[in-house]
Amino acid sequence: MGGVRTALFNYLFAKKHGGDFILRIEDTDQNRFVEGAEEYIAESLNWCGLIPAESPATGGNYGPYRQSERKHLYKQYADQLVESGWAYFAFDTPEEIDQLRKDAESKNETFSYGIGTREGLNNSLNLRKEEVQKKIDKGEPYVIRFKMPVDLDVTENDIIRGSVTFNTTKSLDDKVLFKSDGMPTYHLANVVDDHLMEITHVIRGEEWLPSLPLHVLLYQAFGWENTKPQFAHLPLILKPTGKGKLSKRDGDKMGFPVFPLQWKDSGTGEIFRGYREDGYFPEAFINLLALLGWNPGTDQEFFTLEELADVFSLDRVVKSGSRFDPEKAKWFNKHYFQQKSVDELSAQFKPLLAEKGIEADDLRIKRVVAEIKERCEFITDLWEQGSFFFTAPAMYDEQSVKKRWKQETPEQLSEIKSVFAKIDNWTATAIKDSFSAFMTEKGWGFGAIMNPLRLCLVGGNIGPDLFIICEILGKEETIGRIDKGITEISR
Repeated sequence: MGGVRTALFNYLFAKKHGGDFILRIEDTDQNRFVEGAEEYIAESLNWCGLIPAESPATGGNYGPYRQSERKHLYKQYADQLVESGWAYFAFDTPEEIDQLRKDAESKNETFSYGIGTREGLNNSLNLRKEEVQKKIDKGEPYVIRFKMPVDLDVTENDIIRGSVTFNTTKSLDDKVLFKSDGMPTYHLANVVDDHLMEITHVIRGEEWLPSLPLHVLLYQAFGWENTKPQFAHLPLILKPTGKGKLSKRDGDKMGFPVFPLQWKDSGTGEIFRGYREDGYFPEAFINLLALLGWNPGTDQEFFTLEELADVFSLDRVVKSGSRFDPEKAKWFNKHYFQQKSVDELSAQFKPLLAEKGIEADDLRIKRVVAEIKERCEFITDLWEQGSFFFTAPAMYDEQSVKKRWKQETPEQLSEIKSVFAKIDNWTATAIKDSFSAFMTEKGWGFGAIMNPLRLCLVGGNIGPDLFIICEILGKEETIGRIDKGITEISR
């Protein structure tokens, strides 16, 4: 959800200002590569209607749009930083770094590779130029780290948060820019690509705010200050309790999806629910996300994508986290469900019926949907509310039977069945007229008969107007269900 919301805000901002929304696949961290993730991202954006102007699939003037395919670009920029004194080669092994961390922990301290420690470590700041070259020539593994300036206040304007300041000595370490596997880290790759692709605005999650000063300094180090994009860091999406960032595990615990589409973890085999598969409409999902951390300044809550783009502005994005409400998500979906035509809903309901082995003609499906639509908020609700239209009840609600089924009920229903058998014009109106005339003649209470009759037809105390149910079921099916109900319930 968080990733899609970030994409949505980027999309809306680009559309509002006549710009382009770009999809770039940032796959430089081979340890975190996930099979199928790129396809999943593209399909999710497509389902939401967030179609990028440039992407790996569509291409563009600034491709390629996968960072792994731009690998040849980054080393020259990393070397440029070393030559200009903004970066250095570090030959420390992972084992040596781990030992330094453990030593610090034993003293209740935290190890940080940077201003306070770099002078005593195995890097080009402490080695002669000849030694450095010898190590490189021998193929000794190394990384390239950014050389953080000492005691410098880095100030940048965040569009959402205003002016933010970081002190290099107090809060920043020497981040790795280029790894021993020949790939750049996020920091170097994104700054280089944003510059080369002429990106004007970077809108990303709050978790990247601590990286902002490094990126600002990288633009300075490259001499690209004049083309530096503007930054905006979005607030977190919080758990329904309001405490802590929403995670993929929260959905499993609390019974709602956190992914746009169903996602299968290739490592563990776990399957996480998706909004699409849970029956949400993309319009509902988009409206839900748009109002998580942003408001239009009016009472309007339902928007098309075009309407959102017209009114969207980053100055109405809040700084603090926004609590996710699963019930609000259902409320949005119900609204869009009710807005859809019977034809649209019927077309989506038909495959669900087919999955259950039920074949029904389109006219019958549309008639059923029209009768029960107002009670539903998901396509699956159509089955829950109207399954009896397609299959006779296999059991009868015990509470309703206990309350409604009397000793005289079987005989009364048998007489009703005889009345129904004589009706030639099988419509709800004709059925009701014949039933009412007979009931008046007998002097029976309507409720005493209609409730057990409903039990026979639908299995419980549910459903729309009883005579409409009779009409849709048809004369033969209605009489057959009365017969079955008398037999089964009277046992």
